[in-house]
Amino acid sequence: MSVPTELCPSTKDIMRIHAAPIGILCLTALLAVAGCQVSRTDSENSALAPITIATLPLGDDPTTANPIESLGELIEKETGRKVEIVDVPDYLSVVEAIRSEHVDIGFMSGFPSALAVNTGDVDALVAWEGNGDPVSTCVVLDDSPVQTVDDLRGKTIAFADQASSSGYFMPVYMLHEAGLEQGKDFDSVFSGGHEGSFAALRQGQADAACTAIVLTQRGAPAFPFAAGEWRAIGESPSMPVMATVLARQSLDEPTRLSLQEALPKVFAEENREALGAMASGTVGHTMIADPDPKVFGPFVDIAAVAGVDLGDLK
Repeated sequence: MSVPTELCPSTKDIMRIHAAPIGILCLTALLAVAGCQVSRTDSENSALAPITIATLPLGDDPTTANPIESLGELIEKETGRKVEIVDVPDYLSVVEAIRSEHVDIGFMSGFPSALAVNTGDVDALVAWEGNGDPVSTCVVLDDSPVQTVDDLRGKTIAFADQASSSGYFMPVYMLHEAGLEQGKDFDSVFSGGHEGSFAALRQGQADAACTAIVLTQRGAPAFPFAAGEWRAIGESPSMPVMATVLARQSLDEPTRLSLQEALPKVFAEENREALGAMASGTVGHTMIADPDPKVFGPFVDIAAVAGVDLGDLK
């Protein structure tokens, strides 16, 4: 079901930096790629055209169903429309693919959704509210001298992606609340994804890896450490919005309404296993259609701790 991305060269070049620190200037540049927008034709806007979804590759375990493929199949079933999946390397590439009208929708966690919506060029089709549960933790090897969050002072910490909710924003906020400031009290390395953070920890390139609590709960293959090999240090607060389906603003009304009707059926309890990691923060959570941009307001203060001013990303 996967199809190759068809992004303009400048966007492709930017997408190749996903495994390295990008900083606020590069993040802003990615969300403001000029001369790249491609208007979709009337035919493509029709209710008969395939629905295209930009997403990060998931589901490397060959023994289980790929949640991305499952998502596409479930949307096809509920809408009666063909679905095409477009794999992109990181969260911000999903945002740019939607913003540049290369795809119709994208499934995102809270922070990259807040970044996207705040540009004014991307719509939130539906959003799932948080339930008050902690989102992130930092993992250390069991024989590590680190026992508390404060013990991470002077250490090197691996983060997933500079637009990741659970792998960057929330743990950085947790560390800030404990009195540890990024760049001053600890060093950061960016691995490009949760799996990369776990590898950095195992290989001794980092003293801790900050990640989503749900991954530690799921176990292998999402979380590669066995019982007795690791310990969790600290818990972050919850998020006001756990996940969002973003849409290009030119999406035709029949498709928009069809998706809003289909998505509650797709993210239902009976599909939890098929959706895998995508069920976290969606299944069992309250879903809002056409959420007011104000629901993303609480992310502003948390993002500021990581040095990101959402007001600058227009």
